[in-house]
Amino acid sequence: MTRYSRHLVIPTAISALLMSACGASVEGNEDAEIRTVTVNRCGEEVEYTTPQRSVVYEGGSADKMFALGLVEHVHGYVMPPANPPVEESPWAEDYAAVEFLSDDLLNRELVVDANADFVVAGWNSGFADSRGITPEILDSLEIQSFMHAESCFNYPGYEEHHAPFEGLFTDLERLGMIFGIEDRAEELVAEYRERVTAVQEQAPEGDPIKVFLYDFGTDQPFTAASQVPPNEIIEFAGGENIFGDVEARWTEVTWEAVVEGEPEVIIILEYNDQPAQEKIDFLLENPTTATLPAVQNEEFYILDYNEAISGPRNIDGLESFAEYLHDYAESR
Repeated sequence: MTRYSRHLVIPTAISALLMSACGASVEGNEDAEIRTVTVNRCGEEVEYTTPQRSVVYEGGSADKMFALGLVEHVHGYVMPPANPPVEESPWAEDYAAVEFLSDDLLNRELVVDANADFVVAGWNSGFADSRGITPEILDSLEIQSFMHAESCFNYPGYEEHHAPFEGLFTDLERLGMIFGIEDRAEELVAEYRERVTAVQEQAPEGDPIKVFLYDFGTDQPFTAASQVPPNEIIEFAGGENIFGDVEARWTEVTWEAVVEGEPEVIIILEYNDQPAQEKIDFLLENPTTATLPAVQNEEFYILDYNEAISGPRNIDGLESFAEYLHDYAESR
């Protein structure tokens, strides 16, 4: 029913390099470890001094830092219960080398108590007006912040649009600028682009396979729209997200719209605190969804939480789902 394909990326410790890439300005080049650089943050030019005590929120943020070999610049991580255990991560050793700060949502007090000089998170998935922790608030506290480019889509005042995978690549390149490791970032992005291209070249021929991603919700389902990584995971693998024409990130829809979409495959988003099997059981037992082609044929694919949010494991999720979809196309 479900196939996993784990492509391990081993983080490499790389010494900081002097800034030489275009798109950023640098001061203090006499010191390769601590210097200042101006980098775009959701359409706003921001000056960064090389962070030494980073706090990262959720697996996507931590993985980006670890994939770039920046574990020595990470003080600790915040990991809410939805995230899978860090011991399952390709960067488990890096997680073990830094401090676990909280399993709560990101908040200002936690960041201040950690004496952080840099916070990595997404908009509405970490930073939020409702919790009083935004880049502007952290700026006022002289704490630097970095926002996932993919999440800039609905960031008030500084919207910046990136296709989800391009957002991932942009983040790695910008972090490379901030930490002076542009060469490592470019190398990593090139590797990821090659893996994406390889999947696209092997996508099944013919009409795209209709796919629905089931995040959560019983009265009304929450799903992936056009501005989040699963939309491109589906598209690059040879599928069609039945809500891929919705200009949003994660969004609420109706079961009637799902039925109209007639999905052949359903991706179940796996949370650590919301097992996929419970969602599958609901789809099987709910009279409205029981008639869906994917449900009748029990074509369910389980996507790991950290493969769905912006981070290096998007590439793993793409490769694994592409393998599943290729097998499905051959059997139908």
